Amino acid sequence: MHVRELQWIEPITAVQCLAHRPHLSFLDSAATHELLGRYSYVTCDPFSTYIVAGGRASCNGEDIDGDPWGVLRTLLANYPQEHRPDLPPFQAGAAGFFAYDLNRTLERLPAPAIPGQRLPHSILHLYDVVVSYDHRNNRCWIVSTGWPEQDPARRGERARRRADEFAALLANPKSPRIVLPGTAGAWNSNFSREAYITAVQRVIDLILAGDLFQANIAQRFTARLSTIFDPLTFYRQLRSLNPAPFGALLRYGKLTIASSSPERFLKLDGTKVETRPIKGTIARSADFNEDQRRANVLVASEKDRAENIMIVDLLRNDLSRVCTPHSVDVPALCDLESYASVHHLVSVVTGTLAGDEDAVTLLRACFPGGSITGAPKVRAMQIITEIERVAREVYCGAIGFIGFNGEMDTNIAIRTVTIDDDMAVFHAGSGITAMSDPAAEYEETLAKAQRIFDAFRAETSGAL
Repeated sequence: MHVRELQWIEPITAVQCLAHRPHLSFLDSAATHELLGRYSYVTCDPFSTYIVAGGRASCNGEDIDGDPWGVLRTLLANYPQEHRPDLPPFQAGAAGFFAYDLNRTLERLPAPAIPGQRLPHSILHLYDVVVSYDHRNNRCWIVSTGWPEQDPARRGERARRRADEFAALLANPKSPRIVLPGTAGAWNSNFSREAYITAVQRVIDLILAGDLFQANIAQRFTARLSTIFDPLTFYRQLRSLNPAPFGALLRYGKLTIASSSPERFLKLDGTKVETRPIKGTIARSADFNEDQRRANVLVASEKDRAENIMIVDLLRNDLSRVCTPHSVDVPALCDLESYASVHHLVSVVTGTLAGDEDAVTLLRACFPGGSITGAPKVRAMQIITEIERVAREVYCGAIGFIGFNGEMDTNIAIRTVTIDDDMAVFHAGSGITAMSDPAAEYEETLAKAQRIFDAFRAETSGAL
């Protein structure tokens, strides 16, 4: 592996330098935080592409028989790599998304009535070079592995050559593209206010009938974009207005995925596993005293705490499937975390991965995240499909990396916009329990969506 430390260059500037290269992935800790937002990664120009569509996996366009998760595990095993603890955890490997609808490779579930944008269920690119950032120490490196070259000498030569290529691209920072006006059309939702409230009441009735404990129901917003809309400019706005520890920008030709997720799904550090479910949300206020009052209301909310604790129990069960016995723990329960527009209740569940498991089997055991399905998970997913009717696609799946060194970090893909050609789509949901107020749940979805609406409006007005 060839490692070259760089003079500091802002991650978003590196993105600007590399944006013209194929299949750019930016895993972005825009909300820098000692524990949650320490690292960011920028990469592009992959040497291989893994896609799951229609339940089948393919690599570089060639279909591969077998369980898509097993195919991925086998594919990654072709590129074994030692972990360097002195560098950020992602030291090349697979990066991209696992769509929520990948759940149908794991459970017998009905297909949504409306297929959405018909995106693949997963796209992962295999990257041999990564520009890695440590925000705590303001350091950044080019990490170049030389894969997929298998001969050691030629691999070393490729690693140096590719590092040179990236260094040359980063040596000439470009000015941000000028913002173009009038690019976003009117937003439409698949739910009216009345229809969403009716859907929430139906979930409450199912809960009272003993069918499930909770379910997350989302509304889907769509808008047409003009031909001059610039997704990169939009993402700059989004990360500025709503900085998040688990943000992401994926640019695959006409497809752009822009995420400002505050929620970690799964992190694997050696054998240490961590998940951080968010359940419980309240909108923030610009007035300090009112903001504090709202935070206190959330912390004291019996409904939100119950919702959070139910998901913690679900995740403890999921982790126990792949962790060593008695290693699963809950070091934080219903802690308050505050973001630009909302306060959240966040818990932390940890475990130690069993010896014969790895990042792929961990992800498979827990996918999709319980915080955005409900409990019990399978019944909640059935009800979500029935009520929402539209495929969630990337929303509520996961975005992140699985390194050739075995490390992994993924988000829950919430606060996430998919831009496919001239169509922008995003969802905002709320967790429903027996104690839910349907009107309040509807307002909660709007509070979560607000900063995304703001980012589109800001882009439209020409501000940056």
